Parts: sequence; structure tokens; C-alpha cells
Amino acid sequence: RGYLDNITAIGPRTVGSPENEVLAVNYLLEQIREIERESTDAHKIAVDIQRPTGSFSIDFLGGFTSYYANITNVVVKLEPRGGAEHAVLSNCHFDSVPNTPGASDDAVSCAVMLEILNTLSKSLESLQHAVIFLFNGAEENILQASHGFITQHEWAKSIRAFINLEAAGVGGKELVFQTGPENPWLVQAYVVAAKHPFASVVAQEIFQSGVIPADTDFRIYRDFGNVPGIDLAFIENGYIYHTEYDTSDRILTDSIQRAGDNILAVLKYLATSEKLAKSFEYRHGNVVFFDILGLFVLAYPARVGTIMNYITAAVAFFYLSKKVLQPKSRAVHNLKKLIAAFSLTLTSWVCTLVAVLMVAMFVSIIGRALSWYTHFYVSVSLYGTAAAAKLILVHRLAKKFFYKNMNELYLGDVFFDASLMIWSIVLAMMTHLGLCSAFVCTLWVAFPLLTKLMIHKEFSQKGATIKFIVVYMLGMFVPYLYMLYLSWTVFEMFTPVMGRSGSEIPPDVVLAGFIVIFTMILSSYFINFIYLVKSTKTTLVTLTTVSVVTLILVCSGIFFPYSSDAANPKPKRVFLQHTSRRFHDLDGNVVKSDSGIWINGFDYNGISHITPHVPEINDTIRTPCEEQAPFCGLPWILPVHFMFRLVKNWYLPAPEILPRRPIQFKLLSKELMPWNSVRLSFEVSGPSHMSLYAQPRAGSALSRWSLGDGVPVTSLGGDYFVFYSRGLHAAPWRFWVELTAPEKHSDGIVSLAIAAHYFFGEDQKSPQLYALLERLPNWTFSSGWSCTYDLFVF
Repeated sequence: RGYLDNITAIGPRTVGSPENEVLAVNYLLEQIREIERESTDAHKIAVDIQRPTGSFSIDFLGGFTSYYANITNVVVKLEPRGGAEHAVLSNCHFDSVPNTPGASDDAVSCAVMLEILNTLSKSLESLQHAVIFLFNGAEENILQASHGFITQHEWAKSIRAFINLEAAGVGGKELVFQTGPENPWLVQAYVVAAKHPFASVVAQEIFQSGVIPADTDFRIYRDFGNVPGIDLAFIENGYIYHTEYDTSDRILTDSIQRAGDNILAVLKYLATSEKLAKSFEYRHGNVVFFDILGLFVLAYPARVGTIMNYITAAVAFFYLSKKVLQPKSRAVHNLKKLIAAFSLTLTSWVCTLVAVLMVAMFVSIIGRALSWYTHFYVSVSLYGTAAAAKLILVHRLAKKFFYKNMNELYLGDVFFDASLMIWSIVLAMMTHLGLCSAFVCTLWVAFPLLTKLMIHKEFSQKGATIKFIVVYMLGMFVPYLYMLYLSWTVFEMFTPVMGRSGSEIPPDVVLAGFIVIFTMILSSYFINFIYLVKSTKTTLVTLTTVSVVTLILVCSGIFFPYSSDAANPKPKRVFLQHTSRRFHDLDGNVVKSDSGIWINGFDYNGISHITPHVPEINDTIRTPCEEQAPFCGLPWILPVHFMFRLVKNWYLPAPEILPRRPIQFKLLSKELMPWNSVRLSFEVSGPSHMSLYAQPRAGSALSRWSLGDGVPVTSLGGDYFVFYSRGLHAAPWRFWVELTAPEKHSDGIVSLAIAAHYFFGEDQKSPQLYALLERLPNWTFSSGWSCTYDLFVF
């Protein structure tokens, strides 16, 4: 904890700031030298300060290109006295996003790594392989420092596996949410070594699907280094991730100890493993892995899982076909009833989903989105009860009108088989698609089927009710317990994300969808009870009443979405940029200029809750889109424009800002190239963070540039985005772009814009920005900075 407190005491550690490039680096070096002095003779420690410059393209956030100059990595190699040919890498990052102390993301991981380095260095037992500790100084700049290390550092060639330590929340358990690619032995190492395992292939497939707007250094090591690894992250309390509340006192000592125990054990295992030296030989397929209530991890090769899944599905289909065909005289009748029950079950699911999503859309339209953000029980009371009530209603109506006077026990049997059939089909489909998460479906086929075979007589007999219920519940215990455990993990990760997912996606619709899906899953083998019991009227009335009352309370606004509770804050995120914009014509003359504070609420509510506190932010200052400028002429720090509607942006007029260190943008040369191409060369100098935007004019096309791998990458919408950052000192940024252009281009061939972002120092906040930030309510987290925007036509 001492390491963590000292790192966060430095304050926000934005790339390029003295806090990040000098103070944090010096602190790390002091601690490493202290550790080196106290190390045993069994090891030798080497330290290197790397300051790489490079560029790459990435399809994250709609696609963009990244350029970095003179950023900082602190690299430590602990190896046997006689040296080592192979190494395992442990990675953390000590930089933070602007205006936050970054305790969980990612100072705590660096503190854990320092303690692990200290522990290993004092061991009298020599390791077989080297352990490289990378304290990287530019992860928040979208994975730049890890790229600089894995593509340029001489030690990178010896790395055979890595462990990446990250955060999507503050404290709690650290979840293994990515592994591989295709290295089952790495998961096995975690299974054998980790003392407090917490891992899920479901989390891996959700994360890699892109539905969570985040990424980690894991991607860089995998894609640019071709190195397999394990990705861990703290996931608890994501409400204060990337905010001013991410302080060291909120991370429990137990969390730090737990993470240290796990990572130390896995690193020691890998550093003494024979497989590490030949890791490429063990690259054979994916692996299914999941922990059982945090007690232990089950892991097996995906190909084994495929066989198990298909066998389980085949047994279920065999059982169902046998049921349908006996007796033969009633085979057609049985098949009709099974298909009818199957269709009715699917119909009830579709009706439930549509009905609950309509409620969620209504809540969103009337401006009551995120009412459950601080009070999660509200979402269960509103959407969970509505989903359960709708399911019961559909089947109650079917029982009353469609299945009138039919044997209740027979109906219960048929609907159980219908649910088994649905799960078996889903299991076969997911397995066919190669999804490792299909193991969940295996649980929902195997255990209910075994239960049914154990009590099949009770399904057709009256009088054995207690035994039937007890055995039935025990048989369903494993899949239900695991699904509840998995649900907790999913909601723990997803619910906070809804507060920072932009203004385009209604969070109530997303959360309601998740709740409906989990309700359908959890109710699938209890639908048959609707047909077995005499009446469901009381249950239906109770659920409907709870849902309707909750809806009325939500509509009344009694549940305020955000909280400033010091012990458990759940703030609204607001980003403010005091911007001065200048638009130049082909001759370089300024044809338009303005200045204002550009305001973005980071969730679906925009800033509707803030307007009562700052009345001048109203509809009269909605942000206009400059159609002829890339990205609407707005100074996006990252290409997240697709996540935000301009109708939920505001541009409050404010005085022009005059940075002490203004940006310098020069056209160095213009060369005519073969094939009707033009090469434009530029030089830019400015603050540590800049964004370059490019939009070819009509008839022109951007064909090549000196960035990334030379092939220009478009962002969503067709414009080009380059993210630039530098360390404390760097030479002016030089680059060129090559365009093919028509014979006549009197209005130019390309619009280029450059935005300079002042994240720290004397230029960060203007008096007007300070004054506005002071007026925002205490349940907001506001991140503000100054920036300039210049558009040129060439």
C-alpha cells in the first residue's frame, strides 16, 4: 500500500506532464534501485529507461492512427545470475487520464509489481527464466507505450508470454477476462498457480465482441508482438473508474494482497516452466475456462468442449425423439404438442422482450433514463418483474384458452421438454459458431436432463409433490447457482459502463434487454410449473403491481440517477473544452472564427439534469455541424463522434483563449508525384496532445501517408483521425500525406484540421472554464481543459 499511496500522491499523471515523465519515473527508479540493493546473489537486475517514437493504426473506436514521440517506459529485468534466453513479461501503466489520481487504473498494479519484484529479488532460489517488469508510461494514450516497447525494445525479443494488469473498476477481485490467443497451457498455469482464481471465458468473448468501449495493452502484445498472455482487471465499482474518486483509500488492502498473491504465484510458475521456452509449440486451439464461485477454475481445450457439447446435445435430442415416438400410435400427436409448446415458449420470450423494451424506450423518451444507476434494485423492480409477469401472462392465457381441459401433468412434461429442446438447439448453434461460452448451455441441458430422468415418474403421477419439488430443485441447483454467479459478474461490469457509453444508445434499453435475457434463462425450466400449479393469479398480480408502482415512481423522478455520497459516489461524467476555432480558406485567410466552451455529457441524459444549475446551457446553444470540415469541425480528442449526437452537445460562447504555448502548423513542401498524386509535407509543434483530422475534398482521395504502416485508415464516417502525443520533450512532428486529385481542383484537394489539447499546466483551464466548473453540482465529475482548433484547405 505504501507504493500505491506514494504514486497517487504525485497527482494526475498525464502523458507529457512533469508528474508523469519526471516525478513518477523518478519515484519508480528510486524504489527499483532500493530493491536492487537488497536483492540476493541468486539474481541480477537490469534497469532501462526507454523513450520510443513510433506510429500504428488500430481499429478501436471506429478506427484511427496513433503517433507518439519520446514517451517513457521504465523496464526492469530480473534474471538468474547466469542470464536467461527467455522471459515472461509483467505489464502495468503508471500514467493516468487527465484530472484523476488513477489509483486503480493503474497505480495499484504498478504497486503490486514493485512488491513482486521486491519479493522475487530477495529469494535465494534462482528462476529458470527472466521476468521483465514493464512500467509503461503511456497506456491511456490508447496503448502507445506498450507498442513502443514490444516493437522497439531489445528485450522484447525474449518474451514468450505476458501478464497484463489493468482495471475497469476500483478494487475488488481481479478478473481474468482475456487469454491466449490459442495457448491453453497459459490458462493451465493460472489454474495451477493462482491462489484466489476469478476467471471467465464468457467475459473474454463479451469483451472481444467490442460491446464494451475499452481496450488494453493485451491487444498490442497479441497483434504486434505475436505473444500470448493473460489479461486481468479489477472490475468492482466501475462507477468511479476514470474519475477524481479513483483514490488509493478506496482500494482495500485485501484486494491488493489478493492480486499480489495471484500474480506472484503465476509469474513464478511461468518463470520456472519448461513450456515457456517453447511456448509456440503449445499453440493449439482455444480453451474453455471458468471459475466455480472463486474457489477453483475449470479449464479444458475448446476441442474437448466441442465434443462434450455435441454429445450432450445429441443425448438430449435422442431423449426427445424417443419421447415423441413412444408410443408410435401417438408419435404425430406428441410431435405436434412438443412443437406447439416450443413455439409458445419462443413466442412468450419475444412478447416479453418487446413489451419490456417498449417500457424502457418510454422511460428513455420521457427523460428518466438511468433511474437505476444509483439504485440497481430499481431496474429489477421495473424490468425484472415486468419480464416475469409478461411470461406468466402469456402462458396463463395459453393454459386457459389454448390448452383448456388438458391434463396439467402432461402439459408440465411437454413444456419441460420444450425448454430442453430450445437449450439443446442453442447449445448446438453456439458450439458450431466456435463460442467457448457454449459451456453454459451444456449446464442447462445436462443437469435438467439428468433431473428429468431421475424423476420422470413423478411427472406423470400425483401425490409425490414434495419429493418431486425437492429433487427438481436439487437437480437445477448447479446451473441456477452458476447463472446467478455469472449474472452478478456481467452486471458488475456492464451497469457502470452505461454511465459512460455516450448519447446514442439508450442505456435503459440495453439493461432491460440483459434483464429480460437473464429472466428468460432463469425461468426456462420453471415455465412448466405455470401448467402444473392450479393458479398463478396471485403471483401475476404481485409482479404486475411491483412493476407498475416502480414505473410510476420512476416517471415521477423520485429516483435521481447520480450520487455524490462520499462513501459510494456514482457521478455523472461531463467533459468541457474551452475551445477557440479558426477556419482558413485556400489562401490561408481566416474566414470564420469563434470561441466557446464545448460541453459533452457522457451518458444518454446529456446534461438535462445540469441545466437547472447552469440555465444558460439551453437549446439556443446546441452545437452546429460544420459540414465542410472533418468531424463536423469539432476538437475531438479521440474519434468517439459516433457515440454522441450533436443535439446533445452544447457550445457556450466564451472569450478567445490565448495559450502561452500555441500550436505551430507549417506546410513544408508540395511535390507532384507520379499517377496524378500530390505529396504535402507538414511540420507541427505544440502541446503533448494533439488531434489531426483529414477530409479529402470532392474527387480527391488520400492514398498514402508517412504514418502507421503507410496505408491511411478511415474512421467511422469516412474522415481520417490521427492521435498524437509526446513525452516531456520531442522534436517537431513531421509527416506527409499523398493524395490523388482531379485535373482541376480550384477549391483544394484536402481539408486538414489540427486541435491542440492542454491537459495540464498553466494553459489547462481558463478563468471562464474554472468558473463554469465551480457551478456544476457535486454529483458530477467534470473533466475540463482548453484547446485550439485550426482548419486549413490545401
